[in-house]
Order: sequence, then C-alpha cells, then structure tokens
Amino acid sequence: MTDFAAWAREATDPARAPGKPEALPGVRVVEYAPGHPGGMVAASVLAEFGAEVVKVEPPGGDPARGYAPEGIVVAGTGLPFLAEARNRRFVTLSVERPEGRDIFRRLAGVSDVVVTTEPERAMEAAGIGYLALRGAVPGIVYLSLSTYGAFGPDAARPVRDADVLCQALSGVPYVTGDPEGEGPDPETEVPTKTGNWHGWFAQGLWGACGVLAALNFRAETGRGQFVDVSGAEALMKFVDYNITWMHTAGRERQRTGVYDPAVFPYTYIRCKDGHTFIAAYNDDAFESLAHIIGRPGLAQDPRFRTGPDRTKAENEKALHAILEEWSTARTADTILREIEDYTSKKSGPGAAVVTGRVNRPLETLAEENWRLRGCFTRVAAPPYGELLLAAPPWKMSGTPPRVKSACRPPGADNEAVYSGLLGLAPPELASLSDRRVI
Repeated sequence: MTDFAAWAREATDPARAPGKPEALPGVRVVEYAPGHPGGMVAASVLAEFGAEVVKVEPPGGDPARGYAPEGIVVAGTGLPFLAEARNRRFVTLSVERPEGRDIFRRLAGVSDVVVTTEPERAMEAAGIGYLALRGAVPGIVYLSLSTYGAFGPDAARPVRDADVLCQALSGVPYVTGDPEGEGPDPETEVPTKTGNWHGWFAQGLWGACGVLAALNFRAETGRGQFVDVSGAEALMKFVDYNITWMHTAGRERQRTGVYDPAVFPYTYIRCKDGHTFIAAYNDDAFESLAHIIGRPGLAQDPRFRTGPDRTKAENEKALHAILEEWSTARTADTILREIEDYTSKKSGPGAAVVTGRVNRPLETLAEENWRLRGCFTRVAAPPYGELLLAAPPWKMSGTPPRVKSACRPPGADNEAVYSGLLGLAPPELASLSDRRVI
C-alpha cells in the first residue's frame, strides 16, 4: 500500500517545482497599482502560477516602496514591498502624460490581464480603463480593486484605498477584541484591527481568484471581462455567519474575545510558556477533555453537559477559568502531548480535542513542519541582498506555483519590455526617459 504522506511529500515538494510545467504559461499581466499592496498580492498569485507580470511604476518608483514599518528599509526599499515584489518585470511609466497613456494602451494590447487599483472613473477618463481598452483588446481581463467598488453611492468618494478603511467598513474589527467591560484594560476594549493588512490581502486574493475564473471563461469563449472587487466586500466574506446572525437573531453580534457563541471550548488559554489554543467540538470530545485535565465530573456538571450549556456566557467564563487552572502549570508542548496521548486511544467524536501553540512569528519560522513543507524560501535579490520570503501556500503535484525572482529596482526592465514587447528603438527610449515619460 502506498504511504500517502511520503507520496505527497515527493509529488508536491516545492524544490521540484522548477522541473514541472506552470499553470499560466503565456499569460501576460500588466500591474498598475501604485501605493497598493493589494494589487501586488493579486499579481503575485498570478505570477507564482506562471504568468508574466509587468509591474508599471511611476517614474521614480512605486510609493509602496516607501512603506517601512519602524523605518526598516533595505537599499532604500521597505520590507512590505520587498516581500511581495516577486516574479515581475519592473518598468516605469507616467500615465499622466499622453505618451505614457499611449504606451499603457500598447502594453495592454499585447497582454491578457490588467490589474489596477486606480479609481476606475479616472482610468476611463484617461482612456485606459476597461471600456476604453476592450474595443481594441476584446479578450482583456481587467481587475479593478478599490475600497467601495466601481459602482454604488460611495464609489465616487475621493478616497484612496486603505487597508484599515476596508477593515472598518467590513465589520470585522467590531467583532474582534475583548468584550466591553470584560477585558483586562478598559482602554483596549475597543474594535480591534487585525495585526496585518487583511483588507489589502483579502481583496488581492479574491481578485486573483476572479481573474482565474475569467481566464477560464475566456479560454472557452474568447471573451474577456471586467472584475470588480471591493476591499471591504472581500473582508465581509470573513465575517461569515455574523451577517446572517443580525437578520435571524434580530441583534448584532458583539465582541467575544476568547469566548465563542457557537462552540466552547474553542479558545486560547494561558500556559506556562505563553498561550495555546484548545477546542472540544462536541459532547464526546468535551468528555475526553474533562478526563485529560483530571476533572471527569465536568462532563456531568449541569453547566457543561451539552453544547448549548457550555456556550452560555457565564458558563464559558467559568469553564475558561477551570481550563487555565490546569494549563498554567504546563507548557504548550506538554499540553499537546497529554491531549495526543489520550485522543490516540480514541476514535470518532471523542478524539476531536484540538490544541496548538500560539506562535510568535519567529517561532513559526523555526518549526520543522513548516521548514519541511517549504513554506519559506530564500531568494537572491541584488541590490537588496538575500531575502527570506513566504513561499506560495499551494502544494501541487502537476503545475506547482513557484518564486522565480525577487524585487528589482524601478525601471530595471524598461529596455527589455519596451524594446522587446513594443519595439521601441533605443533613441525613443532615451527621449522618453529624458522627458520623464518612463
């Protein structure tokens, strides 16, 4: 019998990706998303699957190159840009100039996809929006990313797309954080934004998904289409049943912190060396957990006998305190071993007790499981040195994604793209450069 884990490791090993075909060979993408990591995320997904991405930056470079949390830069470029600027050709172009807009149209004319985060009304007014391009390029797939979307009462608002604004409009921060009046510090009991750029990443990922579907449709029909993704709407997908909650329960869901209105325990608990996650998804699993913590009688306690009993607010608080009495004397690894030792002798619902350490980022980097799966990759990126990048999360046996190159300086590929794709002669390139068109 085949050992499936061994087969999967060999068949999907990221190190073997260079010798395998790509999923999007021959697809060319023009990315025009100045100052917008969400546009970069969308283009990165397509690039990792084999599309050729031409990143169009303003002369002087993309403003996103200056995004530098805590001022950390490498060769003048901030870490967020370096992390996402993979598998691209880098050109500079001023679309504010008539000649620049003409070059943009020519680039789109030899491409399959346009990814942009510029307001669509402005793009149309400049003659480089979807309606302006589709006449000459009927197969173009045009992805527009924005806060409010391309239509609706708020679409014309003069705001630049911002991650925290997308988060705020989505409703996600309202249900994130400690409940009012119950946290350790009243000043922290407020709606809480996610610790990274979820608004930008969500719209980039959903945008890439839409592009892939549109390319599949185009393969059957030859017709391109407009793909409109709002960052706020993209995050609303992660609000999941909370929207339905309002309509069925007649009230808004509030912040729950470490508690959960659907299942409990399904929470973070303190342990000797930080925090760990613990969950028991059904009554049998809770009975297992009660034995694991040395309190078998809890499964018969009227407060905890059934799922609906355990998810009452006062009972969740009591159970959380009981779990932490046990967990604070143990490390996360000890808790993991004790749970695995017990559940390995169980089958069915009684084995559904889950735990896992709440890692700090550096601890995640050090874990053997993620190293073995190739979750991170090192790429040489002159003049930025060697960069440690998150590898594509998809492990695929046939057409795996891959990181082939890292960030390059603005305009590094001007000659290769403008001469090779558009046929511009060296004197034309020199003139365009002198006049700051490129």
